Parts: sequence; C-alpha cells; structure tokens
Amino acid sequence: MGRLKALMAVAVCAVSAAMFVGIAPPAGAVGANDYVALGDSYASGVGSRTYYADGGSCYRSPASYPAIVAAAAGLALDFRACSGANVADVLSGQLPAVSAGTDFVTVTVGGNDVNFASVLTECAKPSWWGNCTKVINDALVILRTQLPARLAGLYAAIRAQAPYARVVVTGYPLLFNGSDCNLLTFFSSSEEAALNAATNELDGVLQARASEAGFVFADPRPAFVGHAWCDGQEWINGLSNPILESYHPNVSGHAAYAMVVRPALVPHGIVASPVSITSGTGVQTLAAPTFVAPDLGSPDALAAAKTAGVSRWELAALRLAQLRGASASVLDAIDQQISARLGR
Repeated sequence: MGRLKALMAVAVCAVSAAMFVGIAPPAGAVGANDYVALGDSYASGVGSRTYYADGGSCYRSPASYPAIVAAAAGLALDFRACSGANVADVLSGQLPAVSAGTDFVTVTVGGNDVNFASVLTECAKPSWWGNCTKVINDALVILRTQLPARLAGLYAAIRAQAPYARVVVTGYPLLFNGSDCNLLTFFSSSEEAALNAATNELDGVLQARASEAGFVFADPRPAFVGHAWCDGQEWINGLSNPILESYHPNVSGHAAYAMVVRPALVPHGIVASPVSITSGTGVQTLAAPTFVAPDLGSPDALAAAKTAGVSRWELAALRLAQLRGASASVLDAIDQQISARLGR
C-alpha cells in the first residue's frame, strides 16, 4: 500500500452502502496525501445539502463520494474538488496537491467545460423561448474539438506529478427519464433524450482519454438506471431550493457514486485505519455556473413571447397555471398547444 500513514485518530466516519454520516475533521487535521480528490461539483458533493464549513464556495460535502471512499478504505483524503471547476481550474488550483507520494487520485471534470449549467438553463425554457438544440450542438462542438486535448493535458500532468498513483476518472450519470415532473421547467422528452445522448458522448470521451492515459474509468450510468430525476426513487435532484442543489446527485446518488468508485480505486480487503479528511485546503474562488429556472414573468420571457408570436393571453394562461400549482403534465399540454399553433 506504500504511504498509508494517517496521523489522526479522531475523525470517525460511519459508512453503509446507502448512507454516509460524518463529522468535519478538527481544525489542523494532518495526514499523508494518500488520496487526493480532484474535480467539480459532482466530486465535491453538491446536491447533498450538507457541507464542511471550511470548504467555502467549493461546497465540499461529507456525503460526497471522496469522503465516503476515504472513510471506507481508511485513507487520508486531501479534498480539493470544487464546485464550478473546469479542466483549467483543476490544473491551476487543485493539481498542486498531487505529488510523488500520492497513492490514489480521483478526478471528475469536463461538464463545466461544455457549459453544463447554461445548457440546462436554456433547455428548461418553453420551446418558443429557448433554443435547446443550438446550445446542445454548441456544447458538442466543444466536446469534440477542444475537450479531448484538455483532458489529455490534465491526465498527463496528473501522471507526471504522481507517477505511481492509481488514478480513477469518473463519468457522469444520465439525469433524465423522458419526463418533466416540475411545474417550473419545460424539458420536453426529445430534449431530455438529446441531453442524455450528449452525456453519453461526454462519458465516452472521458473513458477514451482515461484509457489512453492508463487510468481506470468508473462509470456511474449503470448504477443510476431507474434513479433519474422524476423516477420513483430519485438519486438526482430536480429544480431545488437553494438552486445550487439542482441537477446534481442527492445523498443516495453520491452514495451510489461511492459504490462505483470504491472498488475501482481501492481493492476490497484493505484494512481501514484512522481517517483524516482535510477539506479546507486549496479553497478556490470560482464563479460557479448555476442553473437558472425560467421565469415566465421576466422581461426576457416577455420579449421572447412577443418575438415568437405568443399572445399575451397564452402567456397569461401558462403563468396562471403555474401560480395555481397545476401539474407538470397540464403545463406541458398548454405549452404544446402554443407550440403547435406557432408551428414548432
């Protein structure tokens, strides 16, 4: 195992297959860099609603897969993942934690490089307002022409700094099941299918580049089947309050991630030792992209409705149905009527 020499005996974590309950480490916790967790909000634990106080705007959670895996395997975790991070942010703000003494590395990044939050924001709008097809296609251009080289550069840098580490690259789960169960969003089934297809392509690029680098790819998609947003047992948040939590795994989802990552990162049979988790080091100040819910009363919506030819009566009917708490299916039916009249 090499360098497992964690020096803390206080930060005790209890883990089960479906739930993690932890306490933030005491100030000044010190440990070897056995395990360094890099990446974006899917690695930091956004969606779990519980965060270490010293993680700042990175929103690092004790329910995240790095914290769960570290506790289960008895690793000292240097938790660097940060909400909003893209590949460049990982290179500049997180990678310095990786060294020749690092035994294990996980990295989850790429979604923000292809504008994950802004794509969802556009696709959540009614069809007469948003242009989901365009933003997905724009994201795919970045995915196909720029992201592969960015990932290759990052993975090469990780290997150069940690030549003996076991490195696991994780993908992203599919968010949608073909339905929209929220009365404030307007994802169509075709848009959800296109968004899932784009995620599949992103995961394909991540897997290919990981393989080229000699890294292991941990794929969460099979584990999340039947647990998408709007499924009976959701592991993905829909539109949430606070909105930061939207379209990220919930506590059960992060536990599922850990179940995928743990055997890929550390073989079973490792004897757990005292755990230290350093969550506050390397805090980055990032302008984290956030999903924005469509507001039918906003100036942008009113201007879009006028441009598209949506009458004020149609828009008023849609807004009134929202305010009265109509079901998502009723709102979808009204929107489809408007789209049909407009020939969309």
